[in-house]
Amino acid sequence: MKSLVPLMVITFKEGIRNRAIFGIFLLALSLFAANFLICGMIMQEVGKVAVDVALSAVSFSGLLLVLFVGINLLAKDLDRRTIYMVLARPISRAQYIWGKFLGMALLIIVSVSFLGGGALLSIASVKWAYPSYFSRFAWGGILWALALIALMLILLSALSFLFASFASSSFVTLILTVISYFIGHGVAAIKVLVEAPQTVGIEVSATTVRLVETAYYLFPNLSVFDIKIQAAHNLPLSLMYMFWIVVYGIIYSGLAVTVAGFIFSRREFP
Repeated sequence: MKSLVPLMVITFKEGIRNRAIFGIFLLALSLFAANFLICGMIMQEVGKVAVDVALSAVSFSGLLLVLFVGINLLAKDLDRRTIYMVLARPISRAQYIWGKFLGMALLIIVSVSFLGGGALLSIASVKWAYPSYFSRFAWGGILWALALIALMLILLSALSFLFASFASSSFVTLILTVISYFIGHGVAAIKVLVEAPQTVGIEVSATTVRLVETAYYLFPNLSVFDIKIQAAHNLPLSLMYMFWIVVYGIIYSGLAVTVAGFIFSRREFP
């Protein structure tokens, strides 16, 4: 653990210094400001729209953080050959991957905390202007939604480390991570659809069903981390359900990083 902490801290500082993070935060601030204007123009379901836009801004900004900051943290070491200096020290390649991942996870938690603060201010401003639309509103659901967004981003970052452990370039890692993100968010709904196609009047081949089921069990189900609707309508959430989502995210992330470390240990560098 002692060897992981310095790597984690260095990775976190590298992420903070990345210029892309300032652009991402500026974009998020613009979306939070636009939330007030959007709600003022719609004037229907204002409470739901305010929560949805604010949480979506945090989720989208976090996704950009993982794709354009997190992936480059590992790729930069490989491209500039600085990884040789790190691995020359008494640290294994698996420890290097874990140190980098923990630094990125810390960066995600800190970033989502700041973005979450902006989201709360954005919702509070709309709530102050249109209090009648927030009769069923509670801050607890928003905080849970922010926590699960952070966990989802950490899981996605773990997948990006897995792809980076064998990918030949950061572009390949980026594409694989984006594909995993979209599959993870849509595969559960698609599985339900292809397993009962008669409900919507379509025909689905057995091959398609098997492909969807394979993707369902192979990729993480990221849709379980999305509780924006429950937060917007203050719907009750079972503590046991939340507990298993957290366990699911931690175990999947741990497995992905462990496999990434195993593959990276056997990778040959030019």
